[in-house]
Amino acid sequence: MAFGGFNKDAQATPMAEINMIPLIDVMLVLLVIFIVTAPLLTHSVKIDLPKASSQPNLTKPDNIQLGIQADGTVYWNGESVDDAVLATRMSAAASVSPQPEVHIRADSTTPYQRVADVMSAAARTGLTKIGFITDPTRRR
Repeated sequence: MAFGGFNKDAQATPMAEINMIPLIDVMLVLLVIFIVTAPLLTHSVKIDLPKASSQPNLTKPDNIQLGIQADGTVYWNGESVDDAVLATRMSAAASVSPQPEVHIRADSTTPYQRVADVMSAAARTGLTKIGFITDPTRRR
């Protein structure tokens, strides 16, 4: 440790300099270690995989537009249907693969009970993809 010079006549004051030589030695040793070990970390096994070309099979499911008016009338893709026809069409749509999405568009004054009845009929038949269509421009 460096506490001062060898001169006994001067005041013995501590040296205010840091000895950088050991720090540089340690840094150089770490640098050499990293240079040697870095190529070992990127070592991989070469495998010759077979080549194949294919196109992804994208099947977009159709969607069913269900409109519900305020008086409870249900429209299947624009065609007015009663509850019996609605149930048979939902059963037929549930058996199709991939299943179509059901988009429900209800009038703002439609009672919730009617919308819930249509949703439960869809769920009973096995239609699982049910969504609501809203008008984002309408504000209260």
